[in-house]
Amino acid sequence: MHYAILSCVHANADAFLAVVEDAEKRGVEQIVCLGDLVGFGPDPQDCVDIARERCAITTLGCHDESLLDGGAHLPSSIRATIDWSKEVISAGSKGGARLEYLSKLPQQYDSGGIAFLHGSPRDPVSEYLFAEDVRRDPRKLTRAFSAVSKISFVGHTHIPGVFMENPLRWTAAAALDGYMHYKKGEKVIVNVGSVGMPRDGDARACYLEIEKNELWWRRVDYDATAVAKRIRANDRLIPSTAQRLEQGI
Repeated sequence: MHYAILSCVHANADAFLAVVEDAEKRGVEQIVCLGDLVGFGPDPQDCVDIARERCAITTLGCHDESLLDGGAHLPSSIRATIDWSKEVISAGSKGGARLEYLSKLPQQYDSGGIAFLHGSPRDPVSEYLFAEDVRRDPRKLTRAFSAVSKISFVGHTHIPGVFMENPLRWTAAAALDGYMHYKKGEKVIVNVGSVGMPRDGDARACYLEIEKNELWWRRVDYDATAVAKRIRANDRLIPSTAQRLEQGI
């Protein structure tokens, strides 16, 4: 199978389309999205529509879940963004279909020992797995690996890279020159990075291309400044998000 895995779109339709088109030019057979279609960005309705039309599988992200349940646990600024996103998604003739689509997203999708999810194998929607956890909280990673059969693909932190079980370690995608060969018998947790809001210092959209046991983290240029302008022009969004988007932080 030749496919692409992406995550953390965050209502950035320009980045989403750039990634989908890049993946399709590379001949991928299916596109898998690991959630967070909404939140932060200016295009929640378009991103839901793109996922419905172009992604074979989409799992539930934490921002998607918050849109559905109200996000009472979120800081007020983020909750305000989510509230606006729900208003936009619900509007028009497609509003009901968009909400129904989000409400039916699975928390996890499994196939032959391969798991697709947003957060962590132990908590598919909400738990973060950070590089620092190797040193700071190795037991959290050990518990996460106990839920891994072969390989789990995640997003959530917006940082592309891979956790290895033996010995327990993290390697950023940049340190691997964007390439990894998965070996049978290994347990790994692969973070595919973020399409719509990278936080690894590279503002280009990020996704993962897979063919057989070979994995490539792909970076795609798009006009982040144009998206940042739309964020700044919308008083329902968080202004600092625009600068973070342009800088990839």
